[in-house]
Amino acid sequence: MKEHLEDFLIFGTYPEVILAKSRNEKIEVLTEMVNSYLLKDILSLEKIKGTKQILDLLKLIAFQIGREVSLNELASQIKLDVKTVGKYLDLFEKIFILYRLNALSRNLRKEVTTKSKYYFYDNGIRNGVILQFNNLSNRNDAGELFENFFVMERVKYLSNNSIYRNLYFWRTYDGQGIDLIEEGDGKLFGLEVKYSPTSKLKKIKTFLSTYDNATVELVNKDNYLSYLIWINYISKSVINS
Repeated sequence: MKEHLEDFLIFGTYPEVILAKSRNEKIEVLTEMVNSYLLKDILSLEKIKGTKQILDLLKLIAFQIGREVSLNELASQIKLDVKTVGKYLDLFEKIFILYRLNALSRNLRKEVTTKSKYYFYDNGIRNGVILQFNNLSNRNDAGELFENFFVMERVKYLSNNSIYRNLYFWRTYDGQGIDLIEEGDGKLFGLEVKYSPTSKLKKIKTFLSTYDNATVELVNKDNYLSYLIWINYISKSVINS
């Protein structure tokens, strides 16, 4: 997992892709998956005619990883009504292309409540939608790719091991935020996800003072494996001030 992290961030973890023998073969497999599975099989199955619009919608989501998504803004950009956009997003959730993460909001008026964040279940599909397979050193979205990868692998780990937790993100309108919050055992466990190991936790005091049963830790590319398979939160030392 550590040695091949960059490959996972760019090409994802589908078995066919991992088993591909070359970079070009990985790209061919992903491109075919996007073109046939996404644009032909699904659209035909659901009798959707707007091929271009639904691909445009996925592209918009791909460029908004880690950010709150406004259905009204999406609808305006691809010239569809809000209900249709919501229907398409719901479809992609049901077929495990997109994962929706809702906001945590219980106490503060300035907390973001009406928007959600969307992640791709697989990084390779995300990059296949926008046709960007260049190395991390030649792109400016390494942070977004890492966040997408970690959040989704954490979601998969919890599901595969029958660990039941409510999952959220937290944001305020003045810019404070935490990428992933897990609710379990009567507590809130925040995970701020940053690719760089030199990143620092910022602007979390309001969250900790508002939710007295909460803790927050920082996840990066050097320590993410220990958090990916993190089960017993109580046994770990946590940041609580």
